[in-house]
Amino acid sequence: MRKVILTTIFILLFTVDFSVQGQERTQPGTGRPAVTPLRKLQLPEPKLTGDVSLEQAMAVRRSVRQFTRQELNLEQVGQLAWAGQGITQKELGYRTAPSAGALYPIRLYFIIKGGMYVYEPTEHSLEKLLNLDLRHAISEAALRQQAPAKAACDILIAGSVKKVAAKYGTRARQYMLLEAGHIAQNIHLQAVSLGLGSVPIGAFEDKKVEKICRLPSDEEAIYLIAVGYPAGVSVIPGTIKQLRPTARSQGRKAKRALMIIAEDEFFGKEFFDVQDILDVAGIETIVASWALGELTSNKGGKTEATVLVGDVNLDDYDAIVILGAAELKKYAKDKAVLNIARKAVENGKVLAAIDEGPRILAKAGVLRGIRATSAERQRRRLLEAGAKYTGGDVERDGLIVTGSGLRSTTQFSRTLAEAILGEEPAPKDEKDLGRYTPKRVQKRREEYQTEVPKAE
Repeated sequence: MRKVILTTIFILLFTVDFSVQGQERTQPGTGRPAVTPLRKLQLPEPKLTGDVSLEQAMAVRRSVRQFTRQELNLEQVGQLAWAGQGITQKELGYRTAPSAGALYPIRLYFIIKGGMYVYEPTEHSLEKLLNLDLRHAISEAALRQQAPAKAACDILIAGSVKKVAAKYGTRARQYMLLEAGHIAQNIHLQAVSLGLGSVPIGAFEDKKVEKICRLPSDEEAIYLIAVGYPAGVSVIPGTIKQLRPTARSQGRKAKRALMIIAEDEFFGKEFFDVQDILDVAGIETIVASWALGELTSNKGGKTEATVLVGDVNLDDYDAIVILGAAELKKYAKDKAVLNIARKAVENGKVLAAIDEGPRILAKAGVLRGIRATSAERQRRRLLEAGAKYTGGDVERDGLIVTGSGLRSTTQFSRTLAEAILGEEPAPKDEKDLGRYTPKRVQKRREEYQTEVPKAE
């Protein structure tokens, strides 16, 4: 019960759009409104150690422009904020990035689904300024680049030349811009160490961004960084997933799931959501298709198939997952994939399918008497195959897991992880709130279980 209450508070404080949109006051001598903070959120203490070395983070850092829809938690946002402007010596106020004369003219603004926040380094807190999701407006101002709109978080680096000019005169702007560069690189490397992707954006209309974010008149927009979960394994060469300690590298037998996708225009949202959550759960994922090499989703995301459907050895996997695609129907007649589904059931493997995928399970004859769901257009096929069709978002009947489609990918993924790890289904109220994570998920990364900070 306590977890449910804490989660509800967190949703109210950090993600839900409020009817109030910030209190405005006009700045003297300008037409630009100033914004009075709505509330303060104390951030979790930053971590000073991690699993990824500085050299590893530099080696795999790449600009990532395609993201999943998974949101960041407060701990991750706090770690990014600390990397950019966190206090490293309280007595003297020194920060993570160097500043000419220790004047610190930079402020960091965090723009997420639930609104816009400004980071206060001395308190390691976020002050909420606006209850608006500004990401699409920022995307428009950034010459319609899609990364700011798709990212879980846009970080605006803004600065005040006035704070530097009194001491450094005409060199003030140069020093401010250099400082912004130091901060940006810190944030990029921190993102990599958190398993996130990021991209720096310098091409945007300064005045529009300043107006959208209602910056004080003495601040100017300098740099944008879009941060989120990369949409695809191959987006970052030498992906950070290879750098994290795995069950296999620590001498334990890792669970493995084979994800079967179409060779052309597989449903990217479903694939990447499932892959992300299984990865967090410590479950290794391998991609199989009817062609090897790089595959492209219907939304442009990319992954790599390393196993041909005809060459699958079921003994190598704990679960088989069949995902949706526009042309997946032609594979319902493929003897190899039908045989995989049948043998998975015979050998006590977890078998899962979502969207159009359950029609393959129906064709394979493994749904008779099984409670199942799918995309609505497959209802008749499942009923004809003897399934107990429910039309729900997700169904788990023994070792068979089915999902209805795009709206259910997160619940489907977590239910699948439960089945693979041998967990009992989570209580419905907790799952609806997104609280449930298997024990291995919580131990590996606390992405779905952030403690709620005290609100002031």
